[in-house]
Amino acid sequence: MTVRRSAAALAATATVLCAAAAPAAVAAPSPSPSPSSALPSGLYGTTDPTYDGVWRQSLAFVSQRAVGVTPAAKAVDWLVGQQCDSGAFPAYRPDPSVPCDAKTVIDTNATAAAVQALHEVGGHKDLVANGVHWLKSVQNEDGGWGYNAGGASDANSTSIVIGALARAGQKLGDVTTDGGRTPYAALLTFAIPCGGKDGGAFAYQPDKAGKLVANGDATAAGVLGSLGKGLLVGNNAAVKDPSCHKGTAVEPEQAAQNGASYLAGALAKTGHLDQPPMPGAEDSAPQPDFGNTADAVVALSAAGHKDKAAASVKWLAKNSAGWAEQSGPAAYAQLVMAAHAAGADVHDFGGADLVAQLNATGPAPAAVKKPTASATKDEEKKDSGDGDGIGGVWWFVGIGLAVGAGAGFLISGRRKNQQL
Repeated sequence: MTVRRSAAALAATATVLCAAAAPAAVAAPSPSPSPSSALPSGLYGTTDPTYDGVWRQSLAFVSQRAVGVTPAAKAVDWLVGQQCDSGAFPAYRPDPSVPCDAKTVIDTNATAAAVQALHEVGGHKDLVANGVHWLKSVQNEDGGWGYNAGGASDANSTSIVIGALARAGQKLGDVTTDGGRTPYAALLTFAIPCGGKDGGAFAYQPDKAGKLVANGDATAAGVLGSLGKGLLVGNNAAVKDPSCHKGTAVEPEQAAQNGASYLAGALAKTGHLDQPPMPGAEDSAPQPDFGNTADAVVALSAAGHKDKAAASVKWLAKNSAGWAEQSGPAAYAQLVMAAHAAGADVHDFGGADLVAQLNATGPAPAAVKKPTASATKDEEKKDSGDGDGIGGVWWFVGIGLAVGAGAGFLISGRRKNQQL
């Protein structure tokens, strides 16, 4: 996730990206840290929430509930207050007392993440149902979703919406267009057939020539979406090695296993995925992508191949501390969800207590489950039946390289042209 977006990483890099690559017409406000007094007291994180407020709050809640943490009431109230009457969520509403209107920029990724967060927190069935209703109302004719309502479908947005609907109890086979197309029908169009270069991977969208280009972020999202999984994934036992079945996948489960095979191969050499080169810096050394690596761990675990993610879990435990500290709550949430899915100790992840670090980025929680030696096993048993959700974190945020689409889409973090 999520969309599988890495909004946390965005806060540290968006200013550089916009300065280097964005036309002046779409340059975004800097997401540099804001004075704490200027931010809502219930909000997680201290950076400008303009583009990721709802996203980072939602990821924080989902990961906290996975490990027995109950968010503070004022934190939940802040997220509730972000919802428009239509059921949709924007990335951030500075003044929730002002009704949403045509100028309010709402999106499917923030809405899908918030629906999952409120579902996990509990006690907000009407709000969850309202969000689900809006998501279903903006389904594209191909069965999928774009980042913005009515925009061309993409693998990331379709996947995180699938997870939100499933987690809320919707039967995905019944979520169809007038032409009878399901969300899975759209998702499968982004899967690269096995047997050739990058076989099994998912593309974000076809490129300008109609070609599907492998995208690590989209693949992690696509695996989870194809499995009907949400942001929260339980710790599944490993099965046989993932394999890529030649030809075009015609069933979601097959596409998920194909994608898992691709991710396992991509992680095998270094234990991590790499960021795409920045515009104008194609010759520079590749940089590790912590957020997408965490998402890949979740995806592999969901597909039953956590053994193939073990080296990546160790790599994250050893190397992700600086990234998470700089990036904030969404990053800590991604790490919590990756460790949880893989069966690692969230309270001793490379010597760090991820739960405590995440909790410290927002209001003091209402309740915190005291970690015990058997806590991880208890959590696994509790969450082993979450096959009707979605995950990863995504969603959700990478950095969109198609800057011309606008600053809002850029900050969505859906890396259209990202390649490993």
